[in-house]
Amino acid sequence: MTQLHDLRLRLLVQQESEQIADSQPADLDLSVVQARCLCWLALLAEAHEDQASDAEGRRDTEQAMGWFADSMRLRDVIAVVSSIEIPLPGVIDADQSDAGDTLGAEAA
Repeated sequence: MTQLHDLRLRLLVQQESEQIADSQPADLDLSVVQARCLCWLALLAEAHEDQASDAEGRRDTEQAMGWFADSMRLRDVIAVVSSIEIPLPGVIDADQSDAGDTLGAEAA
């Protein structure tokens, strides 16, 4: 069962990577990548929590604890990915043009 789960996860990640690459062939927008990662991580965490609840309902405490621990690890990863500050492309362009204006004003 675990191998099947791993294969499904790898397939999902591969499909998402291909969709990102196809939709952003020239420039890769890291904020889009971050947002998509957060969506997938949230879905995975929710699925793990559901599995934990199912195992608990079957009175399989060990399996429930394993699924719950995995969901908590995913929540930790979500917190880390969320904390990464990626400037939006429009903001980067505006900052660079402001810096150019400042340099031009200093030279004058």
